[in-house]
Amino acid sequence: MAELTHLDPEGRPRMVDISAKPVTRRVAVAAGYLDLDAASVEALSRGGGPKGDPWTVARLGAVGGVKRTADLIPLAHPLPVDAIDVDHHWDPAARRAWLRVRVGCEGRTGIEMEALAGVTVGLLVLYDMLKAASPGMAIGPVRLLRKEGGRRGTITLPWPECPWTP
Repeated sequence: MAELTHLDPEGRPRMVDISAKPVTRRVAVAAGYLDLDAASVEALSRGGGPKGDPWTVARLGAVGGVKRTADLIPLAHPLPVDAIDVDHHWDPAARRAWLRVRVGCEGRTGIEMEALAGVTVGLLVLYDMLKAASPGMAIGPVRLLRKEGGRRGTITLPWPECPWTP
């Protein structure tokens, strides 16, 4: 059974000591979607409203989510993020608004929490941008697609319905 690294021998939460780990290039890619109802589809298709273009604001929100991960996740290490790429994909037939976030850094620990936080915050921002049209939306799964660096090397986690390959 895998050991939970954020628990001490007595089962109390702790921040993992990463000081002895080597610095390596770390990259993580995550994706997720917002399920829209008919009214929010119409609002997104119009391309904006009083708050601005929903996609632009969601992409900026995703960047902010990446940069604030250590403030949001209590045991996450603050990491020197040096690259953030945010992509979006609109699937009107499925009524899904997708976001993908790719994050990179030179560090001693993985950066997947930053990628996951970026997608989640970006989708929350998109919800906020569209909620005046309808609150009938749901944030779908948010998943890690790829992780590079560290002792495990590269890990890819295929998600067949995702518009991007890991």
